[in-house]
Amino acid sequence: MALAIRLSRGGAKKRPYYRIVVTDSRSPRDGRFIEKVGTYNPLLAKDSPERVKLDTDRIQHWLEVGAQPSDRVLRFLDSAGIRERTARSNPQKAEPGEKAKERAEARATKEAEAAEAAAAPQEEAEAVVAAEVEAATAEPTPEAEKVGDEVSEQTPPVGEDAVGEAAAEAPAEEPANEQPDATDVGESAQAPAEGANDVAPPTEGSPEPTQA
Repeated sequence: MALAIRLSRGGAKKRPYYRIVVTDSRSPRDGRFIEKVGTYNPLLAKDSPERVKLDTDRIQHWLEVGAQPSDRVLRFLDSAGIRERTARSNPQKAEPGEKAKERAEARATKEAEAAEAAAAPQEEAEAVVAAEVEAATAEPTPEAEKVGDEVSEQTPPVGEDAVGEAAAEAPAEEPANEQPDATDVGESAQAPAEGANDVAPPTEGSPEPTQA
């Protein structure tokens, strides 16, 4: 039977508490064990003496019998000076697995796409502003200068001279129909109508006018 000195978990959820036990290497982690030789409480501070408790005599006995400590227990034994632990070199230990690498690449791709989508409207706005500024600061072309000269020649000048010339060129207004004077109206009313005293010639069958 292969013996092992390892940890056996106890305690509540998210509050672990471990026993250091001697057990058969084929037994489950939290199953039956032969002897309890220490305790380990990871919730305590690292400098606390209650964090790791070891029964040195019993551990030494089981080591002489052939029990093999796990890596975590061997760390405790090395700190206590019971057995030396050789340092391990695993440069690929910190490397993520293939699935983790794929997830990281997918995350980086999504972040890059989101950054491009967010930067696109800003680039368009900057391009429009740059085009407007360039158009405003651009020098006028010869064609534009020619058109401006023609427009300025066709446009009449505005000023006192221009107002005087416009007044001289304007045709004189015809006088309105003069109303007859009141004296003329009176004289025309008092004067008898021409031919008013003339007697009309008698017609046939009418009696002759008698003289008074």
